[in-house]
Amino acid sequence: MPQTAGANPNSPSTILNMAKSPNGRKFLLMVGVAAVIAVMIGLVLWGQKPEYRVLFSNFSDRDGGAIMTSLQAANVPYKFAEGGGAILVPADKVHEIRLKLAAEGLPKGGSVGFELMENQKLGVSQFLEQVNFQRALEGELARSIQSVGAVQAARVHLALPKASVFVRDQQKPTASVLLNLHAGRFLDQQQVSAIVHLVASSVPELSPKNVTIVDQAGNLLSENNKPAGTNTLDPSQLKYVQELQQNIAKRIESIITPIVGLNNVRAEATADVDFSTSEQAAEIYKPNQVPSSATVRSQQTSESTNGSNNATGVPGALTNQPAPAATAPLNTTPQTTAAPGTPGAPGTPGAPAATATAPQATPIQRDTTTNYEVDKTIRYVQQPMGGLKRLSVAVVVNYKRVVGKDGKVSFLPLTEIEKTQITDLVREAMGYNKDRGDTLNVVNSPFAGSNKEEAPKLPLWERPEAIDMGMQGAKYLLLGIVLLILYFKVLKPLLNKLNPPPLALTDESGQPVGMAQELEEEVGPMGIHMHSYQQNLEAAKELARQDPKVVANIVKAWVGNE
Repeated sequence: MPQTAGANPNSPSTILNMAKSPNGRKFLLMVGVAAVIAVMIGLVLWGQKPEYRVLFSNFSDRDGGAIMTSLQAANVPYKFAEGGGAILVPADKVHEIRLKLAAEGLPKGGSVGFELMENQKLGVSQFLEQVNFQRALEGELARSIQSVGAVQAARVHLALPKASVFVRDQQKPTASVLLNLHAGRFLDQQQVSAIVHLVASSVPELSPKNVTIVDQAGNLLSENNKPAGTNTLDPSQLKYVQELQQNIAKRIESIITPIVGLNNVRAEATADVDFSTSEQAAEIYKPNQVPSSATVRSQQTSESTNGSNNATGVPGALTNQPAPAATAPLNTTPQTTAAPGTPGAPGTPGAPAATATAPQATPIQRDTTTNYEVDKTIRYVQQPMGGLKRLSVAVVVNYKRVVGKDGKVSFLPLTEIEKTQITDLVREAMGYNKDRGDTLNVVNSPFAGSNKEEAPKLPLWERPEAIDMGMQGAKYLLLGIVLLILYFKVLKPLLNKLNPPPLALTDESGQPVGMAQELEEEVGPMGIHMHSYQQNLEAAKELARQDPKVVANIVKAWVGNE
């Protein structure tokens, strides 16, 4: 019957009428085949869902919008991580997309650099040019500082004074740096000093003392304003002490572990480090040595002779008396003869007469000064900081593990010989010095919870990695089973109905002359076997050949009843 206007094409009656006609049944079969193929493709795509990885994270909003626009233009699938802190793309395209975005200058990092100077307009004043240059310099410094691993973001503020021709009016530039560090990260004093010198070296006439660095919590990292003479420990000194103690403990554990086994020894060290610096200058003089063995530094000799002929002697009457008779002197000294005019001198009244061979006396004065070297020692001692004053080490060794003949495991304490050997090894490893006051304590004690029988290893099917692998395998296996069921039970029968095999044609005598469509019976709603359209057509042709009158009567009835 023709379909009435206004009838719903999706109503059950319409679908049933379509199922009765050959074209309608073909259409429904095609729809079913398409639906099954779509389901199979969806299952395959679900099984091959791509893995997403991080493309960029911790970016500014401006960079995020530019990256998203570029990905949309390139038809690259992407999604955001939880919280929107990262952009995820397929794992096999991460590196390719990063290179493409880098060629486009993304991400820019939220700060502008010297590219700001590329878009200068005509008629820009000198003041505006100076401001743009300062902004570009600040942006470039911020980008350089952000290259440090612990720095997440940075801002740089420069105070560049105006140049002056008068020396007394000249001012030095200053800089302030605000750092936003990653969570759980920090900068040591050497890294802070490196950032200070980086900024100071980038700005003319900027001194490192005029650079201030502050973190996001408001902590002053640079120590430019530290009062002089403070003796507090800085983080580098504390770090040095910790590293020294850890290295000593590691050396002890590494030399004892081969003897007692892994996880059977624990060592801790406490180091008393002297960070004070001292300088000492001493000048020492030794006692004077014997002159015979001393070294002569200088010797000075002076000699004077008085050659005048003036009268000498005791004034008075004795001088005018005649000289007495000459007598031989008991002691004669040629060098110290009396001068003329003195009592007893030749030619003097009252003095004995001199012999004819006696020379004339001359006064002589001789002075000698000798300087000897004096022993002197000058000592200049400078003690460096970081000297080890005292070291204390504590070592705990677990009981030794012994396996009996019956296979049972027992734990026994170490013998005295074994403890002595371990103590000697620890002393050598720590650098024990008795004069320095070092102490060492080695204790043999069972470890709590470790001296138990080892738990049996988990079977393969109970291990987490095996469970994950099994779930992945079950997923693909289930997917394959569903695809096979859909193909053999649904898709293939539908395709056979759309294109049935040909049936064998018979002539008037019933002999096959060719292939025609195979007769198939369809099961109706009530279990009634229904013949196909092709089968009914062949039956009608056969009836028309055998009994034409019956066919004619049927046609007349149809025409009469319209």
